[in-house]
Amino acid sequence: MEENNRNFLLAMALSILVLFGWQAIFVRPEAERVKQEAIQQAQNKPAEAGAPPQPGTVQAPAGLPAAPALGVTQSRDVVLTASPRLGIDTPSLKGSIALKGGRLDDLVLKEFKVSVKPDSPSVILFSPSGSPEPYYAEHGWAVSSDASVKVPSADTLWAADAGAVLTPAKPVTLSWDNGEGLTFRRTFAVDNDYMFTVTQEVENKSGKPVTLSPYALISRHGHPEVAGLYILHEGLLGVMGSDGLQEIKYKDALDKKAVTFKDTSGWLGFTDKYWAAALIPDQSQPYEAHFTANAVNAHEYFQTDYMLSPVTITPGAKQSSSSMVFAGAKQVGLIDAYETKYHIKLFERMIDWGWFYFITKPLFYALDFFYRLVGNFGLAILIVTVLVKAAFFPLANKSYESMSKMKKLQPEMKRLQERFKDDKMKQQQELMALYKKEKVNPMAGCLPIVIQIPVFFALYKVLYVTIEMRHAPFFGWIHDLSSPDPTSLFNLFGLIPWDPPHVLMIGVWPLIMGVTMFLQMKLNPAPPDPIQQQIFTWMPLLFTYMLASFPAGLVIYWSWNNTLSMTQQYIIMRRQGVEVNLWENMGFSRKSESSPGKAKT
Repeated sequence: MEENNRNFLLAMALSILVLFGWQAIFVRPEAERVKQEAIQQAQNKPAEAGAPPQPGTVQAPAGLPAAPALGVTQSRDVVLTASPRLGIDTPSLKGSIALKGGRLDDLVLKEFKVSVKPDSPSVILFSPSGSPEPYYAEHGWAVSSDASVKVPSADTLWAADAGAVLTPAKPVTLSWDNGEGLTFRRTFAVDNDYMFTVTQEVENKSGKPVTLSPYALISRHGHPEVAGLYILHEGLLGVMGSDGLQEIKYKDALDKKAVTFKDTSGWLGFTDKYWAAALIPDQSQPYEAHFTANAVNAHEYFQTDYMLSPVTITPGAKQSSSSMVFAGAKQVGLIDAYETKYHIKLFERMIDWGWFYFITKPLFYALDFFYRLVGNFGLAILIVTVLVKAAFFPLANKSYESMSKMKKLQPEMKRLQERFKDDKMKQQQELMALYKKEKVNPMAGCLPIVIQIPVFFALYKVLYVTIEMRHAPFFGWIHDLSSPDPTSLFNLFGLIPWDPPHVLMIGVWPLIMGVTMFLQMKLNPAPPDPIQQQIFTWMPLLFTYMLASFPAGLVIYWSWNNTLSMTQQYIIMRRQGVEVNLWENMGFSRKSESSPGKAKT
């Protein structure tokens, strides 16, 4: 096997190994398996010892309200109309606050649709208890000493101004008198995006002091549908002061039952792929936080909450506590702005940038910058690809120059291999001496592929986790760069009225990628070894099939990168005086240079 072919084979094998590993570990969907495991676990798991005896009621941390007992589930619309509500209307959100319980339990994201279809409904984030998928935020006061003190509960009916609507310009206040001298008030304010500020106040008109602890919680019932990929965390999430980032998947939360933290600063809540809900306590006050999960009678229940230190309200005095709730889309610029404005510790970690965030996040900012200039994320990917190629140009240039020299040395290398074919050690020594004399690095051929692997992974991460890429169109049939190419070779790209199965969804862009990869490989001479020839022949087909399930934006990047690499390699080879036999390498014979009828000698 010739040395340059061996090196090229090594580079290709490395690329295949990385992509296969990435496909197997990160890309292949496991949602159904995870979902079925969670359901089976919930059905088989007995109720935890010490849980309340009522069926369908789940243990809550001490002092906090328990999850409501299970009842008959009704449609979301029916539940919303069954009790009095106070409306929410902002540029980004619509919904309502339940006056019964004073919960923030109805939120719809105005700017985001479920799918790219024009008539697709808006994304629903919060839903009330009693609906199919309850998900809500609640604030309140826990009794710290005298258990006879009446505090607001899930059944408390709060009073509010008739016709009041929460808007960015107009906060709303709920009030409730416990009939024993305590008046509770709860004021909601919201900005133009997704941040709520909730201020709780207690006024003591009784004749004795009262000690209470302010708390906040986010409750989620049922097992949310998740992608089940290792590349993305979906589940319970938070930054617990000095304990740092905490990520707990739903399945793991059910195994752990409850996790407690005592710290200062940070936040906690739930994260989906593109949406999140988080509680943000006063960053200067100590708290006790809990991640709780349980399953009773096949019903799963998850909760994140915190409780602040007890406060004593003396007769005639007032005491208040203020905190924030984020509920909305995980937009990068907005999350970063909130972190800076409110000094929220590591709030940026709400977006799962991964271990290589120092590459992933700058890459996103580069894409976003060019998107704002050209108005298309697909074009931004093309521009950033050129810049990445330019950044690695000196390294790639040396690599291609070395490959060109290797090709020029092939006759001499072949002569040495024939001369020392019976002495492999001597053959290697002579080849290494030749490399040293001609200043050739036999491993240089691996570099063009290796150096683009981190960028490939980072771009895949950006395309997969950032909401800015969701439903971002390119041109033509690509309406969502974060999803695979929707066309398929097997129904002639839509000409045949048939929807192929997922394994046959090989679209136009994966085919373009395969062609560019094939042409780039054919810039090199065909290896003499038949096994190598077979590997190189099938490799573009293999990559075409593998990348067909990747986001279209990533396949466009790979195709464009192949084209740039091929152009760069062609120019360098010609500059080095190496003949480029692309046509012959593709299996087509060059026309005879002899004149017709001329006698052969």
